[in-house]
Amino acid sequence: MAFTLQIGAKAPEFDLPATDGRNYKLSEFNDQYLVIFFTCNHCPYVLGSDETTRKTADKFKNRGVRFVGINSNSAVSYPQDSFDNMVKRMSQLKFPWLYLFDETQDIAKAYGALRTPHFFVFNEKRELVYTGRGLDNPREASKSTVNDLDRTLNELMEGKTISVPLTNPIGCTIKWEGMDSHWMPPDAKDLV
Repeated sequence: MAFTLQIGAKAPEFDLPATDGRNYKLSEFNDQYLVIFFTCNHCPYVLGSDETTRKTADKFKNRGVRFVGINSNSAVSYPQDSFDNMVKRMSQLKFPWLYLFDETQDIAKAYGALRTPHFFVFNEKRELVYTGRGLDNPREASKSTVNDLDRTLNELMEGKTISVPLTNPIGCTIKWEGMDSHWMPPDAKDLV
């Protein structure tokens, strides 16, 4: 069985705390489309591409697309990824998405998140239509030539078949509890 959620698979349920003081379940989101992405506070690939992700989220927010960021990194291994630091980061940067904390790392495993950032785009039936990178150069977004996330959402809005449903996410590995910072589960591998 593949580690990462396969195209056409249903979004796994979750119930996670957010930086706004609430818990959120997948079933609460009634938006037509959903972008779930695994992110964190410290990764240079996240820091380099957050403003592009913000622009994409802003572009599609009035078109029925909800963005939900999930931090699954171990706060024990990376204290800068603690929930308190997540709250501070959202307070400072006011991103247009919810920011949830997956302290147990169970949701990262359920989705098969490989890196930060790693994007999962779901249609109105909560079926996966795209997974992978947001940009081809997330560390230096200004040097990107391809915005896979924007293309995918445009195709989804237009009712088209997603032309490139799978790409390899580019970024830091998920920081798994008790493991070396570059460790990945044995069955985790590139998507394409």
